[in-house]
Amino acid sequence: MRFTFSIFFILTIALSCNTPKPDAPVNPAKFKQPLVKANQALVEVENQDIENYINRNKWNVTETGSGLRYQIYQKGDGKKVEEGKVIQCAYETSLLTGKVCYTSKDLGPKEFLVGRGGVESGLEEAVLHFREGDKVKIILPSHLAFGLLGDEDCIPKKAVVVYDLQVIYVLDPINQN
Repeated sequence: MRFTFSIFFILTIALSCNTPKPDAPVNPAKFKQPLVKANQALVEVENQDIENYINRNKWNVTETGSGLRYQIYQKGDGKKVEEGKVIQCAYETSLLTGKVCYTSKDLGPKEFLVGRGGVESGLEEAVLHFREGDKVKIILPSHLAFGLLGDEDCIPKKAVVVYDLQVIYVLDPINQN
């Protein structure tokens, strides 16, 4: 009997050690710092890719606090682009590799109400620096373009987008003049 009791006792202890424990609460702070470091590394690589592109093309760009870069290579003399105005643009978008993605020659000019969304956030930010007739180069880091997913067509995930753009007109949306 003692032998049976001893076996039972040993098995009970052994099996209780393998019993799954309830999940311990996850501490988000434990994961935050490694994720922040990984994102910082990705941003640094993307910024270096952008700088290399700018240097190869010998552009003299202005950089905003968001990481947007632009160069006005032909100044217009028309109305300044402002939030709440409708603008129309001729454009060509490409990647840092030079691959052309979209053009107004194929798809027609882009027209939008500034400040209303519907276009890349970087494009919304960029056009506020221009006037009617300006011809510009714009570099949108991925977070200001199509982000983590791309556009699920021609722009891949986490891609920097380069615009060659001309502001054709700036209109008041009410008066259309």
